[in-house]
Amino acid sequence: MAKSLPARSKVAGIANDAPRKRDRERTQQELSLALIRVQQSGKKVTLKAVADEAKVSPPLIHNRYPDFAEQVRTVMRKAVRQQRDEKADLLIQERAKSRKLRELVISQLVEIIRLASVNEALRVELALERAIGEGKIVRGTFKNKSDI
Repeated sequence: MAKSLPARSKVAGIANDAPRKRDRERTQQELSLALIRVQQSGKKVTLKAVADEAKVSPPLIHNRYPDFAEQVRTVMRKAVRQQRDEKADLLIQERAKSRKLRELVISQLVEIIRLASVNEALRVELALERAIGEGKIVRGTFKNKSDI
């Protein structure tokens, strides 16, 4: 047989530490206010955070207030969905930037190749002009094959 605990009473001016009186409506209201406070504080909305804010246990919310627990889960999913959508939008923007940068790189590589070809042609021409200037090569008059 289980021992019964002695009831707590006022002894020498000390207040009674008995648990608070049960009031389903008041607890429901406190839970709703706690949910609002958690949302406004910027904390992650979870059942545990709401329970801690309302000073109740998470199992109490699960077991006694399943509708409220579902309401919190709905808020949680919206927050997760909103974060996911924001990240997806950022990803789309970054992919667009990346695509533009890749196109820019490709166009600049084509330009570099073209300029390298022009540069090499100019080097050959400069080498020829230097050789002519130094007298190493003499310009001659050449006849066309049709003149022969």
